[in-house]
Amino acid sequence: MASQLFTPIQLRDVQLPNRIIVAPMCQYSADEGSVTDWHLMHLGQFAVAGPGLVFVEATGVEPAGRITPGCVGLYSDANEAALKRVVDFCRGYGNSKIGMQLAHAGRKASTDFPWAGGKPIPADNERGWRTVGPSATPYAEGWQVPLALDEQALAATKQAFVEATERCIRIGFDVLELHMAHGYLFHQFLSPISNERTDGYGGSLKNRMRFPLEVFDAVRAVWPDHLPLGVRFSATDWVDGSSWNVDEACAFAKNLKTHGCDFIDVSSGGNTPAQEIDAGPGYQTDFAAQVRKAGEIPTMAVGQITSPQQAEAIIRSHQADMVALARGMLYNPHWAWHAAEALNADAAYAPQYMRTHSSLRGLPIPGNPPAPKN
Repeated sequence: MASQLFTPIQLRDVQLPNRIIVAPMCQYSADEGSVTDWHLMHLGQFAVAGPGLVFVEATGVEPAGRITPGCVGLYSDANEAALKRVVDFCRGYGNSKIGMQLAHAGRKASTDFPWAGGKPIPADNERGWRTVGPSATPYAEGWQVPLALDEQALAATKQAFVEATERCIRIGFDVLELHMAHGYLFHQFLSPISNERTDGYGGSLKNRMRFPLEVFDAVRAVWPDHLPLGVRFSATDWVDGSSWNVDEACAFAKNLKTHGCDFIDVSSGGNTPAQEIDAGPGYQTDFAAQVRKAGEIPTMAVGQITSPQQAEAIIRSHQADMVALARGMLYNPHWAWHAAEALNADAAYAPQYMRTHSSLRGLPIPGNPPAPKN
């Protein structure tokens, strides 16, 4: 039977040639928010290697929205110009569609690089800044107590997402995703663990969803109607008791669909150190299946998806419509090529690499035949 993983999928006017997605992966290698040659290499290697869609890493819509001082931002003309250079390179040499994930880290911002320990950087440190959140509740002991966003700050944050979206349009991204997972700002609003507000943005599920949906609406209003807009969210906090859970996540997916959302990227966790994650191969795919069924919306599964057969089974069993790989792609940037060979399918090759295709292995290099035998 033909591989389902390598069938195209239509999202508004954008057709992905297959259902393999390179997930957003923070590289902590930006300069004042601007991508560098590292990102040109990092994203370029995926764009020429056959996946249907390659996402840029979580990108802060304002300086205070970055996770670390090395995270990518899209809040200045310099940021925009640097990203356009990378996107133009990927499009010029590759065959993959290119996506952007816009984000705000909220109370989990102003932290050090993972290889430097990842600890919070105080606001009075020259490398740090003041964090914000829905409530003045820190992520954990020893972290900054964030400033609770008032109405003026909520409006300014929403506008920052709008302006970053307008920059995405000028750069020429094919797909846009809003990051509402992993304990960052929108997840902080969604979860009662981090949202202790008593106004219209806190308390009931309807109120906790209000600000994420307002920002989604503001972005959808400026993002071109023919291009897809999606959301990544965590399906659960992995905490018993009063917390964000799968039932609320399914309700959120239903709301997002009515607001014009085109796909959901289902992850989990990240909002509290009290989480108890039961991780293992494909440990989040059941969450994706539940959200997909409840929301009746195209869904990406992510989380320890490593083998072509595993990815094929996820699509074929209708747990998800797409699979997103992160660490698997870091380990093997040519994963899509190897998956195509394993599943008797085809993936796009850069012409410079065509001689690695199974049909051409062992043949003479075109234009450079072997020397004649004596």
